[in-house]
Amino acid sequence: MVEWITTDGLTGYDEAVALMEARAAAIAAGEAQELIWLVEHPPLYTAGTSAKVEDLREPDRFPVFDTKRGGQYTYHGPGQRVVYVMLDVGKRGRDVRRFVQQLEAWVIAALAEFNVTGHIREGRVGVWVERPDKPLLADGRVTEDKIAAIGIRLRKWVSFHGISINVEPDLSHFGGIVPCGITEYGVTSLVDLGLPVTMDDLDVALRRSFDETFGTLPCEA
Repeated sequence: MVEWITTDGLTGYDEAVALMEARAAAIAAGEAQELIWLVEHPPLYTAGTSAKVEDLREPDRFPVFDTKRGGQYTYHGPGQRVVYVMLDVGKRGRDVRRFVQQLEAWVIAALAEFNVTGHIREGRVGVWVERPDKPLLADGRVTEDKIAAIGIRLRKWVSFHGISINVEPDLSHFGGIVPCGITEYGVTSLVDLGLPVTMDDLDVALRRSFDETFGTLPCEA
């Protein structure tokens, strides 16, 4: 069984990393269950292993945390659901690429419950939505905005870090960085798309779509 924990209020980033690292170690040692941890953070920026200094436009705007997860700069803050995913990828097939694809599929399945179609784009990390209500891009393509970011780390085949999904954050706070190093596209949220979705609504959708995406952990022989 995968344990689920939802923490109310705002969780400090250092506190979150410490808990994730401890839990991942315990899972790897066979001393704890897998865990999905749902939190919100105070406003902050995080830098992944591919972050470029020039993409931090306003370094004094919010605290900046270096992290060893994959990806570049991202923003976390109130109104954004952060989903920390501590799963035993070793027992789930030892296929990191497939695991990331499962995370993407999970987000897309949860968004579909609100009639939002999420997309994965080659060369762009995260989940994107088309915005036909906005002007076309210069090359005639439909504008797209990012609604969810993904960045993980593995230690002894156990994952930590995970996903952030925009429910109703202050989207202007993304202006202090180049989100995920991409300047051509913007960011959006469920509420920005005109949907009266709450954090609780999203949590229910995530819980409901988890098993169909990941299945259950294989039993030991």
